[in-house]
Amino acid sequence: QVQLVESGGGLVQAGDSLKLSCAASGRTFSGYTMGWFRQAPGKEREFVAAINWSSGTTYYADSVKGRFTISRDNAKNTVNLQMNSLKPEDTAVYYCAADFVQWVQRTPTLWDYWGQGTQVTVSS
Repeated sequence: QVQLVESGGGLVQAGDSLKLSCAASGRTFSGYTMGWFRQAPGKEREFVAAINWSSGTTYYADSVKGRFTISRDNAKNTVNLQMNSLKPEDTAVYYCAADFVQWVQRTPTLWDYWGQGTQVTVSS
């Protein structure tokens, strides 16, 4: 079965950087799109970034474009999210997700697998 395990969350100050990692296991992920979503208290889960596992094509939400970078390490079966210039509004639980399609679906309910999430808190 597919398992996604996030790590790397924490408490940082505005302007700092943080790197999240997602260890994926249970199958071969070629043919999948891997992504990161986030959910702040009282808000709906929202799309952050995604990467096509095979081609490496990346996609970003407008709110993080230019600050966040998603990447994958095929050898380690991990997906990373490098977050720079963090803002208090980036505070949320960040979830890794996998979707067995070759394109990006920004609606979280359409994704197939989810991790448990990791908390990111950015203080002002």
